[in-house]
Amino acid sequence: MDKYIETPLTKDKVKELKAGDYVYITGTIYTARDAAHKRMIEELAAGRELPFDVKDQIIYYLGPTPNREGQVIGSAGPTTSSRMDKYAPVLMEHGLTGMIGKGKRNGKVISSMEENTAVYFAAVGGAGALLSQCIKKSEVIAYEDLGTEAIRRLYVENLPVITVIDCRKENLYMTAPEEFRR
Repeated sequence: MDKYIETPLTKDKVKELKAGDYVYITGTIYTARDAAHKRMIEELAAGRELPFDVKDQIIYYLGPTPNREGQVIGSAGPTTSSRMDKYAPVLMEHGLTGMIGKGKRNGKVISSMEENTAVYFAAVGGAGALLSQCIKKSEVIAYEDLGTEAIRRLYVENLPVITVIDCRKENLYMTAPEEFRR
């Protein structure tokens, strides 16, 4: 089913999403990859605040390529989500409700999604140039020294993603192959 959502991604909105839904996101989302996630967890462990409030937010696992003249951002395809698995549960405990990436998630992340009412979306890998057209604004807000892995605030319009794992632990990575075999 096609769903159009606007950020912030509240827990009520998360509860309406089901694995297999095609979702078009409009609003503010944030980018962060491995190095930024590591720093955010270190900030929390040290009792400091995060560079942005993760409550009801979506993090896109993205390290964009440099933009060309006249572009807001370069190619914006997802990175492999499992690299963030050791950090994601802590961020969900602090209110993160959405993650965008590609690939499977581990059991701890999936359980944390259920416990904290969060959702995992997949963006199509290899379609970064097309996905970048949905990004209307991009600004580095933290960890500029990380280059492409710095945290960015993006404004997106109808960013296409698929709900792969919903807050009830329905997981397309498990059910889709079974359905295909039938």
